[in-house]
Amino acid sequence: MKNKILIFLIPLGLVTISYCVKDTNSANKNYHDHHEITSSNDFSKYWYDGKAELTSFKLEQAHYGEIREGTAITVFVTEDFSKSKLVKLDYPEKSPTDRVKILKFNLNKQFKTGIYDYALMQSVFTPIDQTNHPNTLRVTTSNIEWCGQFLTRAELKGEAYSVGYNSYFEGEENKSVSLELNILEDEIWNQIRINPRRLPQGIFKIIPGILTQELVHNELRVENASGIILYNSNTTTYELEYSSIPRKLSITFETKFPYKIVSWEETFKTVKGWGMESKLMTTKASRIEDTRTDYWEKKYNKDEILRKTELGLKN
Repeated sequence: MKNKILIFLIPLGLVTISYCVKDTNSANKNYHDHHEITSSNDFSKYWYDGKAELTSFKLEQAHYGEIREGTAITVFVTEDFSKSKLVKLDYPEKSPTDRVKILKFNLNKQFKTGIYDYALMQSVFTPIDQTNHPNTLRVTTSNIEWCGQFLTRAELKGEAYSVGYNSYFEGEENKSVSLELNILEDEIWNQIRINPRRLPQGIFKIIPGILTQELVHNELRVENASGIILYNSNTTTYELEYSSIPRKLSITFETKFPYKIVSWEETFKTVKGWGMESKLMTTKASRIEDTRTDYWEKKYNKDEILRKTELGLKN
């Protein structure tokens, strides 16, 4: 079956607004032709069962001008979050007015560059009630390798994201910037899982994926991009392409709820310097296995076998 490509061109000034309120435009009506509306009961049964969704992926990571084989793990889980402290609430019943239910997305990547290891992690905290809380509250990333560490956090502060950097590398240490409130590329993963009908389409402003910008040492700023949705019988692909920087992200997910991530591709220019030229390359990830479990209880030596039996990992 051939993909159907629907392109929605929306005036720039309206896209961010329509993204931050309950979406009732015609783009949603077209989307309903391909996706059933998820009932609140189905959503609750899946996401509020006291477990997390874990998925393993075969990773082909572009870095230093070459493709590196590795693994990626995604974790999706709901939590009670503090709106004021921007941290998980251990006792949410004691802070009912500060409490907001969020979907947390963790992305873990591990790969090698020659003799040494890379470990990348990102966490994205997005409210589930998008009518009252339309914007992601916090994103944190860590880039750890043998040369040093690079840590970034982006936090919602009023009408802006406050971004702080802590880096081993000269010129990137202890910096902070404020970025005008716009869509975060990093929240698209959660948007797919919460309500893919509200994925941004047309032309809009967006803050690029922090983890990759950090990996290639690019300055984080608001960019211009466009989004389209490609429909198929069993899967849907969301494509995000930037016009202001050489970057493209494509995420394929199951068409039916709970919209599990199947694969993704990310095209960008690799890092320049240290004797290397920048190259336009593509990182790819394809699903191996997925499971639902209370992984925080599976922390003993006897539980290591679950990495193989539940996630299909070799180690």
